[in-house]
Amino acid sequence: MKIATFNVNSIRSRVELITTWLRDKNPIDILCMQEIKCENEQFPTQTFEKEKYFVAVNGQKRYNGVAICSKLPFDSIKIKFDDPILDLQKRMIEVHVEDLVIINVYVPHGSSDETDEKYIFKMKFYDALTSYVNELKNRYKKIVLVGDFNVALTDIDVYNPRLFQGKVGFLKSEKRKLKTLLDVGLHDCFREKYPSLKAYTWWDYRTAGIWRDEGMRIDYMLATDEAFKECKEIGVDIWTRKRKSPTPSDHAPLIGEI
Repeated sequence: MKIATFNVNSIRSRVELITTWLRDKNPIDILCMQEIKCENEQFPTQTFEKEKYFVAVNGQKRYNGVAICSKLPFDSIKIKFDDPILDLQKRMIEVHVEDLVIINVYVPHGSSDETDEKYIFKMKFYDALTSYVNELKNRYKKIVLVGDFNVALTDIDVYNPRLFQGKVGFLKSEKRKLKTLLDVGLHDCFREKYPSLKAYTWWDYRTAGIWRDEGMRIDYMLATDEAFKECKEIGVDIWTRKRKSPTPSDHAPLIGEI
């Protein structure tokens, strides 16, 4: 199966682009979307159902929100995690599909000011997510955690490391949090498959960075040992990003074949 993670930056603005991509360019079995920016009832569920997808949504008005559309039926859907940080905003959804657990997450953007509440919330979110995944690993062997993690982990994950020093998404403290998450027993599927390949998932609208490939790798597919063994291929599909019409997201989807 093909599993994709894609920050769509408003699903209602992107639905035509996404359905065209799914139908004509890259049929995806399980599509995990972040930053849908709508409540559950506003999500274009019927559009995806016409494309033969089952739909699970954890939406929020104007901000955040995540959704999963799957060609395979869900055995269960979880949108509440009994944690005050993970449940404060609509940033996470978990589904079980056969023997696979899929968690789709939109990590907060944060701030470069360590006294800013946005910075503090991002740090707390990483701590809560790490604890949750660590506990989940005691019950399930095959877990895939995907999403926009809003951190570029190493120098190879940005087009110019010098320019990103001290910037949000490239702070040492943020990198430590992501590494701590990986240390619970997760593989960074793309980087382990391609240790030296530069490939980005986000490019700034304001600088038209996509046309010079001036980007960051901030979207990930992380997997436990059992799931990583079955990851056959992974890569970024920039077709949706290199569009002028319909207007693209500032992210491109990362796709893993399991």
